[in-house]
Amino acid sequence: MLKFLSRVRIEFNALDPRTASCLEFLAQCNARKAKESNPSCAVQVKRRTDDEPPKITVTFVNGVEEVFDATATPAQDIRNMILEKGQSLETEQMFRDAGEPWPVVIPAEELHQPAPGTKPRKAEEKKQ
Repeated sequence: MLKFLSRVRIEFNALDPRTASCLEFLAQCNARKAKESNPSCAVQVKRRTDDEPPKITVTFVNGVEEVFDATATPAQDIRNMILEKGQSLETEQMFRDAGEPWPVVIPAEELHQPAPGTKPRKAEEKKQ
C-alpha cells in the first residue's frame, strides 16, 4: 500500500472513542512489509486536543492529496481505495513511459466489435 504513497498523516484525539480506524491504519502503515515496499514514505502522527473528528491524509507519489474521515470509513476500506488508485497510477505511468496518451479514449465503434480470434456463441452452438 505504501509504495503508492509519499506521505501519510494521521490526526486524532487520543481520548476520542472514534480513533479505532486511525490506530488500525497506523498499524498497517508500520507493518514491516509495508515499510519495505516504500521506505521513503513518511508516516506522521498528530495527536490533537480538540473535538475535530479523526482524519487520515495521504499524498500519492504523483502529488495528489486525499483526506479520509476516519470516523465513517474503516481502515480496510481506506487501504482498498489507496490500492485501487495506486493501480490506476501504475497503469497511467506505463502508458506515459510508452509514449501513449493518457487517459486512453476508446472510440465507441471499437467497444462493440468482437475481439479477434473469438467466435460468437451461436457458431459454437451449431457445431455441437
